[in-house]
Amino acid sequence: MSGHDHGHGSANRSRLLIALAITLSVLVVEVVGAALTGSLALLVDAAHMLTDSVGLIVAVVAATLMARPATSRRTWGWQRAEVIAAGAQAAVLLVVGGYAIYEGIRRLIDPPEVSSGSLAVIGAIGLAANVASLFVLAGGRGHNLNMRAAFLEVANDALGSVAVLVAGVVIQLTGWTRADAVAGLLVAALILPRAVILLRESAVILLESTPAGLDLDEVREHILSLPHVVGVHDLHASTVASGLPVLTSHVVLGDQCFTDGHSQQILAALQGCVASHHDVSIEHCTFQLETAQVAAAHTEHLHA
Repeated sequence: MSGHDHGHGSANRSRLLIALAITLSVLVVEVVGAALTGSLALLVDAAHMLTDSVGLIVAVVAATLMARPATSRRTWGWQRAEVIAAGAQAAVLLVVGGYAIYEGIRRLIDPPEVSSGSLAVIGAIGLAANVASLFVLAGGRGHNLNMRAAFLEVANDALGSVAVLVAGVVIQLTGWTRADAVAGLLVAALILPRAVILLRESAVILLESTPAGLDLDEVREHILSLPHVVGVHDLHASTVASGLPVLTSHVVLGDQCFTDGHSQQILAALQGCVASHHDVSIEHCTFQLETAQVAAAHTEHLHA
């Protein structure tokens, strides 16, 4: 891992720790506020804050693990920790969102009394804290899936705080207590789609699917179009972590390439092809160059 990556990791950990401190502070305020006001919107947002606090803790741990260097046992280091962390956060968010929908519908049918003044004040405090966290995390949200997950969580927290604030104002002005349940359902509507997206993106990486934007059929055609290439097999592409796609392939060359020096020229051309000729640039690629005889023996062994 380069020094630049270590610099990103250190900065990301600092951003996450600051955001975590802010989020935990708001969580305490909202838990107390939910108990005093009886607000579902505040309770759901507090649950969301709790989930995000856990998520940020996991993100800090993941960022710390990702900064560790690769070893002979873990050749990619702990790069995939950010993917596992994002998937875990998404799974918890699905549970929180499901509960919010259930409780919101129940309260629409039978709305309880809600203290609107305190609700609006706590919503405003939560919004201010969320905006502060967003500014802290904004600089690192493009670095990896872990930082993106943390930023999106806080962004949705901010929207949830807006919903709480608006619900408090509506109840104060109109007395319509169902506004609290509507706000709770709105927070759930913000949580669930994001959770599904994060879960899907994490699953794509963990299942080692082909990176988005990379057409392996096109890659195969490019390789076969190179001089002296007579075959391609065992072509695989996956993603280790955010921004780290990898590709491996067996490339069959004419026998003369291994005696006249063409093999190294072709290897350089192959690496240049996958690094620049496609929508996804792949710097980590491994090509096994082999003769038709070796390829046939390999195929026969696989089907034996």
